[in-house]
Amino acid sequence: MLIASHQLGHEGEEAALRYLLARGYQLVHRNYRYRRAEVDLIVRQGQQLLVFVEVKTRSSVQYGHPEEFVTERKRQLLRLAAEQVQEELAWTGDIRFDIVALLPAADGLRIEHFEDAFY
Repeated sequence: MLIASHQLGHEGEEAALRYLLARGYQLVHRNYRYRRAEVDLIVRQGQQLLVFVEVKTRSSVQYGHPEEFVTERKRQLLRLAAEQVQEELAWTGDIRFDIVALLPAADGLRIEHFEDAFY
């Protein structure tokens, strides 16, 4: 069954959010936009860690693993958005950039969580 790429992306984002919430993260923002930057998920872990999450869902690894599609340009935009969010929230705690990579599996979507994926 072929799923449209935007639908697959949406399902991946939903699955990533459920995965993070189940592990004790709290949702701060979803699809946060600042200028040309968009952050899929911004979650908090405890009181002192804000995590900016890029969700990458692919239908196969034919052209590479999902996490390989986070380009340097995307990382720059995520850092830009992170600076803005920290200012908006007057955030004084730590921040981290994670990637959640998803691929179809027999029982739904296989999730791989890369903590501290880049700086």
